[in-house]
Amino acid sequence: MAGPLPPPSSFAIQGPLAREDLPALYDRFCSFVSEHAPERVLCDVTGVEPSAVTVDALARMQLAARRNGCTVTLCHASERLLALVALMGLADVLPG
Repeated sequence: MAGPLPPPSSFAIQGPLAREDLPALYDRFCSFVSEHAPERVLCDVTGVEPSAVTVDALARMQLAARRNGCTVTLCHASERLLALVALMGLADVLPG
């Protein structure tokens, strides 16, 4: 019988996000995942404005997480952000 799952790690992003912010955010997230080696990351997106740049950042984070054997789950996402994620066809990739 498997033991309990380890608690998820938490990572927060703040907005507004601009396209030029993405490389630094990606690097910060990759460092976080490498350092903590979580199975799951709860990404706190409280107050982050829904935009294509935001969804791009979140999708990049999910890709980096999966490359490191973990997943990202959105935490405190607004209905507008979740709707945009769904509109862009990424609701299965970026669960909230």
